[in-house]
Amino acid sequence: MKPVLVVLLGPTGVGKTELSLSLAEFLHTPIVNADSRQLYRDIPIGTAAPTPQELQRVKHYFVGTLELTDYYSAAQYEADALSLLKMLHQQTPYALMSGGSMMYLDAVCKGIDDIPTVDKDTRKTMLEKYESEGLERLCQELKLLDPDYYNIVDRKNPKRVIHALEICYMTGKTYTSFRTRQPKERPFDILKIGLRREREELYERINRRVDDMIAHGLIDEARRVLPFRHTNALNTVGYKEMFNYLDGTWTLETAVEKIKQNTRIYSRKQMTWFRHDDSIRWFHPDEAKAIKQLIDTEALR
Repeated sequence: MKPVLVVLLGPTGVGKTELSLSLAEFLHTPIVNADSRQLYRDIPIGTAAPTPQELQRVKHYFVGTLELTDYYSAAQYEADALSLLKMLHQQTPYALMSGGSMMYLDAVCKGIDDIPTVDKDTRKTMLEKYESEGLERLCQELKLLDPDYYNIVDRKNPKRVIHALEICYMTGKTYTSFRTRQPKERPFDILKIGLRREREELYERINRRVDDMIAHGLIDEARRVLPFRHTNALNTVGYKEMFNYLDGTWTLETAVEKIKQNTRIYSRKQMTWFRHDDSIRWFHPDEAKAIKQLIDTEALR
């Protein structure tokens, strides 16, 4: 009988944290974090990372393990998480993963295509190209080198565009040619549990959470990490807006409203992604009893 990985997913602000703690205690297992920004230390407020009390309540993996300057990818997460799950499944037949980073979740559940690792020289060259020429110029270059990927990539996401060009430059082949989209076999069964709320309810929670972040020191946290603003770790909602405030470009009120707005937009992108996965079983976060009954029926065999 295969071990089981229970995956708790959902959009930002939906209420994964408290339920994940309850499910971890129910399964007698630690939590494997699948939030790409919570891997970085020094930014716990803006990433809504588990508090010291929550970390003490249940052991977490992949929380605060990286420096802001560290390079990390979904492919690296796939390898690290699979290695960890192999170890955990030797101790218990159940493991719990929780998060909302779509690429990281898919990396573990479906697998990342075998795309070559980009060498340091190519990465440095493309970063310099991005800084000197800008994203729009790189998008036009991608359109020439790999028109198929250009048509589907998020062209406002520099990381995606740059990575595709890195592969094109390094291999002489299109990035598309490495994308097979064939799910990989895993040595464990997967039970995906999705959390969702009505849009107005979710947006209200997001707005309150941003206000709480400000009250708990997001401005000072952003000020402390300002010297690292160029890193990919900080190319994310919350910090980009705060940096505009600290630069004097925006008022604090404008920055806070932009964080709320951009977080709401991100939550919609997450739900659009998740809706394409028919294997997810959806619940309201208040339905903890029903979720545990499902796990009891389908996982605790």
